[in-house]
Amino acid sequence: MLKVNEIRQDRVIEWFEEVQGDQRFYTLVFVSYGKCVYWVNQTKLILEKGDGLLIPFGTPYYAKSIPSVFHEKYVFTFLPREGDNRLEILGGLSPVRLKIGSFDWTIDRMRTIVEEREDKTWLAEIRAESILAEVLVVWSRERQQGPVSAAVDYHAQRMKDYIQEYYREKITKEELGAHIGRSPNYAASLFRRATGQTISEYVHVTRMKKAVYLLKDSLLTVGEISEMLGYRDVSYFNRLFKKTTGRNPSDYTRER
Repeated sequence: MLKVNEIRQDRVIEWFEEVQGDQRFYTLVFVSYGKCVYWVNQTKLILEKGDGLLIPFGTPYYAKSIPSVFHEKYVFTFLPREGDNRLEILGGLSPVRLKIGSFDWTIDRMRTIVEEREDKTWLAEIRAESILAEVLVVWSRERQQGPVSAAVDYHAQRMKDYIQEYYREKITKEELGAHIGRSPNYAASLFRRATGQTISEYVHVTRMKKAVYLLKDSLLTVGEISEMLGYRDVSYFNRLFKKTTGRNPSDYTRER
């Protein structure tokens, strides 16, 4: 687990920030839209959509927006707890920049942290620490494996598009393999490599996003939504929804 100091979501056109070298915290930046500029150890880094940056503690940096360019990013400052030195990504003194392959997964996790903190959800701080640790683990794996190739990214996007269209049905690695002209096991491995999620995890998350929308903006019951999304067992749907979103479906229906 990590001790989180600050969490913020920036949606700005004009912005700048300067941090001296006496700060005690690591800084993690994830750009979800647009671009901005960081100077770290006098090195200029232009961060664009899908870029992650980890700045070690005690490292001075200066950052600003690019004139007239809107950008959105998530910024976390944190301290490792005992045992977190096992994360290789935290072991160096130089900044770490990554092009994040698991973009969709990362943005979902970071949005969850921000939303629960803003809503003052019970135990939101503890969940934020565990999610941030999970993000660092996934980023560490991506760094070890190297950047995702254009071909891998292309096939992963085709599979994601297929899931977005047929998410209410049972989707197997055999179907996705046939869709991209590859073997089932290769398709499953490629998908996880590119997204940080298994096919099943991605399908469930896609369904849960739709469930949130329906719970907020429709008059359907929880049972009807469960059935519509392919879950005949409502209790299983409830458990999965709580695990994915941190809330119960009934929390949303009460807010209608």
